Amino acid sequence: MTKKRKNPELQKIFVVCAPGLEPYTKREIEDLGFPAGEGLMEETGVIGFSGSLRNIYRANLNLRTATRVLAGIGTFPVQAFPALRQKASHLAWEEYLQPGQPIAIRVACHHSRLYHSGAVAEYVTKAMADRLGKEPLVQNLNEESSLEPPQLIGVRIVENICTISIDSSGALLHRRGYRLATTKAPIRETLAAGILMASGWDRKSPLLDPFCGSGTIAIEAALMAQKKKPGQRRHFAFMEWPNYAPEIWEELLQEKTSTPDFPLPPIFASDRDAGAIQAATENAERAGVAQGITFSCRSISAIEPPSKTGWVVTNPPYGIRLKSNRDLRGLYRQMGEILRKNCRGWKINMLSANPAFVRLTAIAFDQGIPVFHGGRKVRLFRGEIP
Repeated sequence: MTKKRKNPELQKIFVVCAPGLEPYTKREIEDLGFPAGEGLMEETGVIGFSGSLRNIYRANLNLRTATRVLAGIGTFPVQAFPALRQKASHLAWEEYLQPGQPIAIRVACHHSRLYHSGAVAEYVTKAMADRLGKEPLVQNLNEESSLEPPQLIGVRIVENICTISIDSSGALLHRRGYRLATTKAPIRETLAAGILMASGWDRKSPLLDPFCGSGTIAIEAALMAQKKKPGQRRHFAFMEWPNYAPEIWEELLQEKTSTPDFPLPPIFASDRDAGAIQAATENAERAGVAQGITFSCRSISAIEPPSKTGWVVTNPPYGIRLKSNRDLRGLYRQMGEILRKNCRGWKINMLSANPAFVRLTAIAFDQGIPVFHGGRKVRLFRGEIP
């Protein structure tokens, strides 16, 4: 028998992001008016704050660099499996789950008496059944391919303190809904937004990506410049919760952001691959920003940037995920020569896994910010073109 929930207005909310993007995700959280870092779980890739159901919706709608948003539904001490089941059964599962619905459970145990993740998942599942009257259908979670994944439940036990959370996002937040056409080694939308923020681009000056691929960096730049909400075109897991309040979501969709600066900054995206430019153009059209980007099929040697200084933000090939074994050293030397000739005084921000290639540009870069791209650690190198 379900019990009436003692539901406080505020609850713990955990925003997950790719390691390396924490400063930019935290800045976004604070810009939305959420009080980040109030002693909640804050570690590599996780930032916590207190908020309401409305804040959960608003975070999913507006955060550009986050991977997912988790709602904390309970925290309690536990040192035995019967106690885990008993305490977890007191949580208000009926606010988030339908009896028997598909779920996935992710468990992490550290320095605790309960350390067997499989057993922890089993007892938490039994606790859900105790509360809802029917056991949920446990499935595997494939984050990369599933557009409608099962409801994810997170269970974390650290030093005998159990925190249970529920994913409010569903498909990972980089799935904005516009990138249906892809090219080789595409960059995630969340990482593209993160490197744009890390670059210091002022959203007013020209921006150039001479290796645009499927156009993600340019499209994210246009979305930022036009102040469009990144989550406005997609479905979220919280929309299936029994406590979903569609009127709040509609209010948030209509909530006005500050007016974009006019004129909008010129954004140039080019690639030598005609198929990539076609894919990028189609993606930009779906994102509603095609009018704000100039796409062209050309090699880097043929770029024609405006005379006004701006930012180069790009993700050139670095010979890891691509099947081609060609020597890229000449490409990086050529890139440095062309940029030093045509983009003198511009800021440059380049994602790369190979510092040796970066040095071949003869441009002075910093040590780079470590981030993850496709599960591999790479660096965002920042500098100024002499």
